Formats: sequence, structure tokens, C-alpha cells
Amino acid sequence: MAVEPITGAEIIVKALIDQGVDVIFGYPGGAVLPLYDALFKQNRIKHILVRHEQAAVHAAEGYARSTGKVGVVLVTSGPGATNAVTGLTDALMDSIPIVCLTGQVPTHLIGNDAFQEADTTGITRPCTKHNYLVKAIEDLSRKVHEAFYVAKSGRPGPVVIDLPKDIQQAKYEYVNHAGQKHRSYNPPVRPDRAQVEKAIEAMAHAKRPLFYIGGGCINSGPQACALLTEFVRMTGFPCTQTLMGLGAFPGSDPLSLGMVGMHGMYESNLAMHDCDVMINIGARFDDRVTGKLTAFSPGSKKIHVDIDPSSINKNIRVDIPVVGDVGHVVEEMMRIWKARQIKPDAKALSTWWDQINKWRARDCLKYRPSEQVIKPQYALQRLYAAIKDKDFYITTEVGQHQMWAAQFLKFEQPNHWMTSGGLGTMGYGLPAAYGVQVAHPESLVIDVAGEASIMMNIQEMSTLVQYRLPVKIFILNNKWMGMVRQWQELLHGGRYSESYSDALPDFVKLAEAFGAKGLRAEKVGELDDVIAKMLATPGPVIVDCAVDERENCFPMIPSGAAHNEMLLGPDDQSAKPISEEGMVLV
Repeated sequence: MAVEPITGAEIIVKALIDQGVDVIFGYPGGAVLPLYDALFKQNRIKHILVRHEQAAVHAAEGYARSTGKVGVVLVTSGPGATNAVTGLTDALMDSIPIVCLTGQVPTHLIGNDAFQEADTTGITRPCTKHNYLVKAIEDLSRKVHEAFYVAKSGRPGPVVIDLPKDIQQAKYEYVNHAGQKHRSYNPPVRPDRAQVEKAIEAMAHAKRPLFYIGGGCINSGPQACALLTEFVRMTGFPCTQTLMGLGAFPGSDPLSLGMVGMHGMYESNLAMHDCDVMINIGARFDDRVTGKLTAFSPGSKKIHVDIDPSSINKNIRVDIPVVGDVGHVVEEMMRIWKARQIKPDAKALSTWWDQINKWRARDCLKYRPSEQVIKPQYALQRLYAAIKDKDFYITTEVGQHQMWAAQFLKFEQPNHWMTSGGLGTMGYGLPAAYGVQVAHPESLVIDVAGEASIMMNIQEMSTLVQYRLPVKIFILNNKWMGMVRQWQELLHGGRYSESYSDALPDFVKLAEAFGAKGLRAEKVGELDDVIAKMLATPGPVIVDCAVDERENCFPMIPSGAAHNEMLLGPDDQSAKPISEEGMVLV
């Protein structure tokens, strides 16, 4: 029986349904009207109307990161596609699987500077894992399915499909290519056993071992994180996480040293500097973690597990590379560890933990309390106390509040912490939050924000209200671009160039103007009541929390310094090497 031809737009919708897509974040325009017409005629896929195309990609990122699925974006040609570039770059840096459908002028007009034409494939080539320009209707269904495979296979990332308007209108038979592998892209997922055995051998003889866990663990899936947690506990080794890896290992576990890197924990950074065997699982040796490359963990043997071969030896030379999916690698590690009945050097490991516990005793997150002004750290402590027993998801904007959230909020499981790590995109948190809320309608979703960063995509409040998404926005308002001001204070002689916001809106009235609820906390005694009201309010809420304008985020490794050259507080204004006893700073 012959298959009836359907339009390209209908082919795309069928392919999305066969890929299990249930929601698209998008914004219509002339070049994608055939596709929007096809969406109108079906009820399987929900469309969320954003207010800016950058927000559409961030929303899809929040959806993807909280579910493990591929996020889907639909934007028009020209400015629609170019507005999505920031989100696509963000997804590429943080390895988030996204398929972005972009409209394009009809094929016969490509290259003629037609209305709303842009070289989308050329523009997005550096900021996507792969991209396509569909020039023939017979290629359409295969390329859509292929895009999903590429986006989620190996190291995940964003894929663009550029769709000329005439391709959307042409007719052809739909073929379901879901589940088919790419003819040339088949990234390895199972490791070389010999390399795993070398890694286990190094771990077995370690005196000062350290697990260094990154976002690749979370990308591998909840089961991989569960296996990793079991393996870390089996070894008894200390474990630190990157900003992107928070939640891959339970934050409250005694083996967890917390976050590592520029604003990481004192004990975490010192352990990374002094360890003799480093087991990197799914992290990419980012510069915000390594600090000064020539002084990075100078005495350690480095094991690096990563699914992306290009990440091996890219920033740091490693001793034992293991290419493969985290879940498969850790499973093989556990099998060998158990088979050999390995017992770590108990005496050496005890001595190592004694040293780590001395570092822990420093309480690197200590700050000067105040009864007059709300400290941002205190605000987050009170927020965490109110939500820790709830099913919560956290997104953030970018800046000081982001680092404080990473320090003071604990995550016991993966996929509950969404932040812009690699690109550091202001404006990420609000649209990412409603992407999470769409995926988890019954859960508590909070965007921890700064007053400067929230303004980047504040128009997305309109989307929250339209779709009745009960996202809570918790603004730590210090009237400054806080991280910029901090660097200007510590590194540029207190020359505060263009970092103060002198014309902020009244966020309570702004929330009300959008049809949401606005609350404000200006005094320490008001904070708990405002948080309680925020959580009890059924719809979207903005909380404007006035915090200390001059508070800096510590600990801090100054740019270009080593892990043992940390600033631990306001009394420590210059990086100084730490003594062998670890007792020089503050």
C-alpha cells in the first residue's frame, strides 16, 4: 500500500512525535509558519511561547538537564536564528542535548540577501555540535532523526536544522528513521579494559586519592551517578565535584568535599593540590577548576574518564586516559575492584582523611553575620532550610549569587541543579526554570538570581504567567553587578567602572505588572516570613531580597593562581601560599 505524501512541515511533526518529543519552546515568524500550522493541527506536542529566542534555548536546556531528554527549540529565520546563538553556545559549552529548528528563506532565495535571511549554518557552525541545511525534501525525515541521534550520543550538544520555507511546504513520503545510527558517527561508550585495569592499579596503591566528578557523570544518567556513588563509598576515597557535577554524588555524604575550583571549598581545593592519585570522572579540566596550569596538582597521577576523546590531554596531560561512557566505565571499574578484592592502604587513607578534616575545620564558608542587613549567604541558608525536605529544582543566573548557591545549597541527586557553567550566561536562570517547571509541573522550581542578571530576560515573566508556571524567583539584590564589582575591588584597585545599577525597577511592582506576585525582604527579621509566603503562593513569585551591597564571595582562587593560593575572607586581600600545615590564610 502506497504511503500518502505529506508536507515537509508535517514530516517534521511526525518525526518529533516518533522521537518522543512532548514540548517545544519557540517563537513564530514568517519562515516557519508552515511548521506552526502543522503544530496547530495536532495535540501530541505542546508549544511554549517564549518572549525571546535566546530564552527558548535556555528553556530547552532546563528541560533537557532536568529530564535527560533532548530539548527542542523552534525559531524563525534571520533574527530568530541569530537570537538563539547565545543559548546554542551555552548548550555546547555545558554539553546539553538540544535540537534547534530554524526557519530559512526559500531555497531559490538563499544568497540573495532576502528579507530575514541569514547564513544560519555558517553562523552556528562554531557553536553547535553539528548543523544541517535541508535542501531536498527527500532528506528531511532522515536529517531530523539523525539530529536527535547526534545531539544525545557521545558527548551531548546542540544541533541546528535549518529549514527553507519551500522544503516545509513540499510534499514527500514520511519514513521513520528513529533508532537508526549514523553511518559515520558512532562514539565509543565501552572502555578499553586494559586502560581501566591501569586506573584500578593506580587507585589500589594510592596514599592520597581524590575523586574529581564533573557534569559528564550527570549526562551519563541517574543510573551512572548511582553506580559512581556506590563505587566512591566502596573505596572510601574523598570526592569533590565541579560546578556542573553538583548532585552527581550526594552533597551531604561524609565523603563529599563539596565544590572544587575558583569558588570551591578550601578542603576540596587543597585536596586537589595535594592528592597523589586523581580520578577525574566526566570533567574536562576547565580553567575555573585548574587555576594555574603549571601548579595544578603537581604530584598526582591523573586518571581521566571521558566519552569525548578530544577532551583527553586538551588542557592537562594525564597519565591514564579512559575513553567511554561514565556508566560503563564505572561499572567496569567496580567489577575489577571487586574481583581483585582490593583493600586501600588503610593507614595512609586514615592519615589523608585526618589532613582533610583539619582543612574542613577551617569553615571556609564562614562570614560576618549581621542583625541589621541581610547577608546573601544567610538568605540562602534560610532558603535551603525551608526547602531541603521538598522536591526542589534550582536554576541560577550568573554571578556572585550563582557561586553562593553552589556553596550553600546541597544536592542529593543529579538533574536538580541547572546553571550556566562554561559560558556563564546572564539571563539563563529564568527561562531555564520554566523549562524545568514544564517538565516537572508538581515540583518546586526556584531561580536564584541577581538583580542585574534577572534583567537580561525579565520579559520571560510573561511566559510564566501565560502558562501558569509557579516558578519562584529569589533575587539577591545588592544593586551591583556583584562579581564584576568584586573583581574590580580585589584586582583593579577599587575602580568601580560601570558596575553599579542606578535605575533598578521596583521588582514587587514589576511582578504585579506581569500578573505575578511580588514580595520584598529588607530586614533580617522579615526573611523567613517572606520565604514562607513565597513557597505558599500557588503562582509565579518574585522575591526581592535586599542584601549587603559590599559582601564578596569567598573562598576565591584569584585568576592565574594555584589551588593553594586561596583568598578565604575579607581580611585576606592578597593571595599567599599556604604552609604545609594549611594555616596561613585568614
